[in-house]
Amino acid sequence: MHIFRHALIALGFAALSLIALSARALDWPQEVVAEKGTIIVYQPQPETFKGNQLTGRAAMALVPGDGGEQIFGTFWFEARIDTGQSADTALVRDLKVREVRWPESKDAGEQRFTAIVEAAIPDAGFEISRERLAASLATAELEEKSLENLNNDPPKIVFREQLAVLLSYDGEPKYADIDNSSYQRVINAPIAVVRDKGGKHYVTNGKLWYQSKSAMGPWTPTTTPPADLVKAMPGPDTETRDWPTPPEIVVATEPTELIVTDGAPEWKPMEGGEVLYVTNTESPWLRDLPTGNMYLLLSGRWFRAKSTNGPWTFVPADGLPAAFANIPPASEIGGLRTSVAGTPEAEEAVLDAQIPQTAAISRDATLTVNYEGKPKFEDIPGTQVAYAVNTATQVLAVEGKYYAVDNGVWFTAAKATGPWAVADSIPSDEIKKIPASSPVYNTTYVNVYESTPEVVYVGYTPGYLWSFPYYGVPVYGSGWYYRPYPGPWYYPRPPTWGFNVGYNPWTGWSFGLSWSSGFFNFGVSWGGGYYNNYHRGWYGGGYRGPTVINTGDINIGNNINVGNRVDIGDRINRNELNVGRDGLNRDSLYDRAENRDRKASPQAVQRDLKRATSNNKLKNNVYADRDGRVVRNEDNQWQTRDKGGWKQDADLNRPATREREKPATRDVAKPASRDIQKPASRPASYNRQRDMESARRARTNGARHERNRPTQHRQMQRQPRNMRR
Repeated sequence: MHIFRHALIALGFAALSLIALSARALDWPQEVVAEKGTIIVYQPQPETFKGNQLTGRAAMALVPGDGGEQIFGTFWFEARIDTGQSADTALVRDLKVREVRWPESKDAGEQRFTAIVEAAIPDAGFEISRERLAASLATAELEEKSLENLNNDPPKIVFREQLAVLLSYDGEPKYADIDNSSYQRVINAPIAVVRDKGGKHYVTNGKLWYQSKSAMGPWTPTTTPPADLVKAMPGPDTETRDWPTPPEIVVATEPTELIVTDGAPEWKPMEGGEVLYVTNTESPWLRDLPTGNMYLLLSGRWFRAKSTNGPWTFVPADGLPAAFANIPPASEIGGLRTSVAGTPEAEEAVLDAQIPQTAAISRDATLTVNYEGKPKFEDIPGTQVAYAVNTATQVLAVEGKYYAVDNGVWFTAAKATGPWAVADSIPSDEIKKIPASSPVYNTTYVNVYESTPEVVYVGYTPGYLWSFPYYGVPVYGSGWYYRPYPGPWYYPRPPTWGFNVGYNPWTGWSFGLSWSSGFFNFGVSWGGGYYNNYHRGWYGGGYRGPTVINTGDINIGNNINVGNRVDIGDRINRNELNVGRDGLNRDSLYDRAENRDRKASPQAVQRDLKRATSNNKLKNNVYADRDGRVVRNEDNQWQTRDKGGWKQDADLNRPATREREKPATRDVAKPASRDIQKPASRPASYNRQRDMESARRARTNGARHERNRPTQHRQMQRQPRNMRR
């Protein structure tokens, strides 16, 4: 029933790349060879994470080069995180050692050992998987970000009990002439809509054709479209599906979601009997039996009603029926757990969203901004910022200067028309005030971290791609409708509704306009969306915009958020999923063709780092507590390092305070006073046992999540970009 998206061309060298990469130093502990010994560093325990700056502590062991006994200690550090090396890993670099403690050494030895560490650690670089890094952030204080201005008003929700496609116009249909023809096309729709000089309209996905007297329908299938129009159209997408019967076309001019079932809804009970779900739909549609309420998951948001007639109301993800959290991960709708606050899947998704994609950009990078006529700006209420409305580029005017964001890179200029140069600083305080009701809100998630005379280090978090942690789960879109610029050209704005957007923890966000991947793939390639240069000379002007949905994190033509990891992993490994242009959800914008040339050369960013190597002979079970004591967990028992040995720690092993194996619930991104992306406030008194159990849980969860990553997910990430569809 689901329309899957990733079909992988499995190449032998890609498999070899995967084998080679898995042999790299990703496991912990890792070791650095120093002048007077070897320093074994156990997986760091983050304390704060803001931008790309990480502070934390780590347990370590110093093995003296003279053959003496290893000495255990703790060091506190500041570091920066780079994620541009690989889609699956992060590099911890530029470490600054803030403090070192050696609980089992005397003063003279402590000074000597500290000198060894302070000399060696700053020159080292440590690689860690994104899964391990994200999970470890469960114990860290994260950067605050208010999301109280997200709009949760439901869209219009339309139900159909037969195959149907949503044809959504961004306002009233807007036409532009097609060059060298007598036809016009609708430029503000994701599906190819054409009007002839007699006023008859045609819709096609490259294979099926429909006709109507009006752009608003009703649309009826036809087998006799105009021959010259068929000839002029690009050929059908090879991935366009075969339809058993032509689907109905449902027209909308306002934010709308289409819920389609293949016949009458077929309800199936979930294990436990309190939850039912519809099996013959691509949309997550559940019913809570104790209350009789129905729930729909749309763009990561839950809406509730007694019947399909509504009214539908928004339900925070932490206010769902308790039974939703008990949906089995391996069930047909196991993927929905990511959208239920308090589940491990939701916790991992929210934490992963804290890790930025980063890149080193050459100062030689350039930008060209095209305006429709002279630049026109609109003020953003509550700020000193204005944004350009008659261009496809996000251009801001702030205090007499101009700043533009393009594919996650900030540029600056003295004039709105340029010339543009890579910005090594931006007026962050003023830009951060931009509210979610503005179409340039996503620029608040793009940062400039540091710079050198040759290189500027930049990064973005998923908010730039319109994905936000909200009530403890990821949601897509701000919920606001952004009207397009009313000029002769169409500049699309990022929508929240109408694309059947869904999330799963294995391949990220996806959309498919319900049963319409074939229609949508063809529509955007022909109409100037994702593949906006495709057949550009044929269809003429009218549309200007890099993408219909303005995000690199969306997967075209499938909605698999109601699946489970086993099913999705099997499909990936069987090469059944249709590879989108930009791959899976972790693909960085900085690796796109249009950005690749902007990245600084390896020579310009080459760091003289002593890459740490993994020590596979040791367990990753040694930790540092906040007081600098070194502890380990052996067979579920805590032991503290003392006088050269390990002793049972009665304080950490108290049964009354042991917690069951699950992540702690976090107060993440809720409106008003709780609307922040950080953990609940730390208790005034330090609970050592709880702190160490949380660290152990986070480390265990990260390792498990890393193991559970679908095999070819990693292989796909490393496949050369020109081999992807």
